[in-house]
Formats: sequence, structure tokens, C-alpha cells
Amino acid sequence: MSHSSPAPMSRRHFLRGVGVALALPWLESMPLFGQVAAGAAAKTAGPPLRLGIVYFSNGVEPAHWWARGTGATMELGPALASMAPHREDMVFINGLYSQAALDSSSPHLGRMNLLSGAPVSLDPGEIRVGTTMDQVLAAQIGHHTAVPSLVLGIEPNELRLEDGLSMIYGSSLSWISPTKPATKEIYPSRAFDRLVGDGTGRQLDRSILDEVREDSAGLKRKVSRDDHVKLQEYFESIRDIEKRIERANREERLEGWRPTLAQPNLPRPANELPQLVPEHMKLMLDLTVLAFQMDKSRIATLMLNNDLSQMNFRFLQGVQGALHLDLTHNGKAADKEAMYLRTNQFHIEQFAYLTQRMKEIKEGEGTMLDHSILMMASSLFDGDAHSADRLPILLAGKGGGTLQTGRVLDYLTAGDENRKVSSLHLSLMDRMGVKLDRFGDATARLAGL
Repeated sequence: MSHSSPAPMSRRHFLRGVGVALALPWLESMPLFGQVAAGAAAKTAGPPLRLGIVYFSNGVEPAHWWARGTGATMELGPALASMAPHREDMVFINGLYSQAALDSSSPHLGRMNLLSGAPVSLDPGEIRVGTTMDQVLAAQIGHHTAVPSLVLGIEPNELRLEDGLSMIYGSSLSWISPTKPATKEIYPSRAFDRLVGDGTGRQLDRSILDEVREDSAGLKRKVSRDDHVKLQEYFESIRDIEKRIERANREERLEGWRPTLAQPNLPRPANELPQLVPEHMKLMLDLTVLAFQMDKSRIATLMLNNDLSQMNFRFLQGVQGALHLDLTHNGKAADKEAMYLRTNQFHIEQFAYLTQRMKEIKEGEGTMLDHSILMMASSLFDGDAHSADRLPILLAGKGGGTLQTGRVLDYLTAGDENRKVSSLHLSLMDRMGVKLDRFGDATARLAGL
């Protein structure tokens, strides 16, 4: 009877605890097998670049969604009125589209590829849409922060069917893989707990070495005497570094860039879901700012509502009815169109609030907004007509000096090859430090961005 030999250990070994991986030095007594490159986080001389994406469902009223001009004299359509104070900090983009969404026979759920550009499967037995841009970034650069990407929402995931398709499409903006949506957090309290702890909801109150103690004890029994001495010296150096970081934190003199906030500046939200929609949205926006300010995450998405949302907007004066059936599909009745416009304005007010919050936070010689890229978008243009021939997209922030703001970019007549929304995603990922040859249906960056 043959016995399989134990798999050789890598000379480049990792000790692991709950949510912790500690790379060890090269150990001569370990066989040279399956080496893993040590990817240390690069030191940052200045504030890191963040990407925040805010999604609203059901599109816009086209007559009120426009911008023209530049800078402080830019004119904005009624839907964008709340962005007037931020005209010099924004880029209005018109005419981008996704061919896969345009070709889909599902008027709503088939359009839910805003961040992937890949076709949504119309087979009821298969859930499939492409990995989204935010999750591509999280896989590449998310290790720099406790929370690789913050995925937030207001409405829960829905399990019902619509057009014969799963509403998981309509409930999910962010996809870890083509078949797996990222877990969307709708409870502010749970999002808060992830941010003030280690990314899992657990509070940080123990040393890294305490976390990996069990694994390290097993390793010591397997190495030579010389490597045992080397390990002991290594552990002592780690403990010394921990003590010096703790002391420097207290004295606020860490070298290089330092987050402007060491502890949360807002109280922990209640465990229950907020019952008022504006309160819920504001909390999630504040938590996004908190994540960026504490450098707990550099990538965040927030769904203000699910696709086909029945969110009731009676909290807005003069507005009655549910977003999808009552307000979006308004039959062009003047009173209903006015209510639909007010929902558009409300959505943009949330983006303006996020922009203002980040604009008020000083970082070095600039602001947090200067060191960020914010994106506001929907998966439809004319919500009443289900049109996806162009997408409502608004950017804010200077992207660490990589994005010229105060502009209107119109690609509507540039030709289909030159107006792919996935080209925008390639351009944004470039700025975040992740360069791909292609994404979605695009191989070229967005000209003029």
C-alpha cells in the first residue's frame, strides 16, 4: 500500500491567524518549493487615490439631464441643480453606452452590467454577469487596506423573478466573479463595525503575533536550530515595530502620509435599519467618507436603490408613489413627470452631499476630494423608455491630479467604438494603478478624459 508523502512546505512560509497573514523570512531548513513573491505594500508619499461609485436606479428624465459650458460658468439642467457649487470639481459625461446592455431583450435586468460591460445571462437557469471594475481593483490593490472594497446598499437583495430572470441582478451592482455578486451591506451598524475593526467586524485589540501564535508554535517544531534563532529574532523585531508604531500613533508622528482620522468621528449606528430613507442614505455616505478618511478602504460602491425599485418617495414634498411603476413610468403626465424629476434631483443631492463632505476634509495641500474619483451613474438613460443608448454619468474629484474637472465630455456622435463605457472603466483603473489590456468590450481608453 503506497503512502503519499506530505506536501513540502514553501521556504517562503506564511503564518496565518483570523484575518491575518504574516510573511516570514527565508528559512534555509525549508525546501525550495512553490515560492511566493512577497508583495509588500508600497509606501505612499501622499494620500492614496480612492474610488467611490454611487448608483441610482431607473435612469433620468432626459429633458432635465444636461450640462454645457465649462468651469464656474457651466450651466446645469434641473436634475443636476445641487451640483452647481461643485461645477469646477465635476466632469459631466454624455453618450457612453454598453453594447451588451443595448442588445439585451430584458429591459431592466439585462442592463445591470454598468460596471462590467459584459452580457447578462438571459438563461433563467444561469446567473452570470462579468466581474465588475471595482472588484478587479479590489483583487489587485485591496490588500493595502483592512476592507478591500466596501459594498453598500439601501434595499435588501430580492429573490423573486422578473422577466423570468433572478432579481439578484437588480439587487447587485458589484460582482466578485461573473457568477458571484459581492455581499452588499445594508445595515449601517455592521458596516461601521467592519471599519473600526480589522475588516471582519472584530475589534483590533491584539498583536499580529498573538493572532498567529498557534501557527508559529507548530512551525518552530519543524525548523532547524539555526532557523529557530532566526525566527525568534524576527518575532522580536515584529514586536518592536508594533511598539514603535503604537508609540508613534500616540505621538502622531508617523513618517509619510497619515490618515487624517485615527478613530471614528461618528457614533456607532443603531443595530436596526433606519426607517427613513434619507437618514439611511446619509449614514451610508458618511460611512463611505469614514472608510476613506481612516484609510480602511479605498474602493466603495453604494446602491441608493435596487433596479425595479418600489422605494416610496413620499418623504419628498409633493411626491407620491413608488419609484418604478408610479414615477418612472409616468405616461408623460405633467404631474408625474415633475415627481420623477424630483426623485432624480434627490439622487443627485446625495452625490452632492458626498462631494461636499470630501471637499471639506483637508489632506496635505489639497482635499480628500482632490485625491479621489467619485462616479454617479445609472444603468438606464430614459427610465420611462428603458433606453440604454447612453448612460447618465457624472464624475467628481481630481483623481490625485489625473483628472481635469470643470468639463462636459460628449461622445454621442463619436462613433460606437469610441463611446464604450468600458473604455471609461479602463481609464479609471489606470488611474487607480491597475492596467489591463481589455475590459468588458473595450480595448482602448476613453479619449479626452
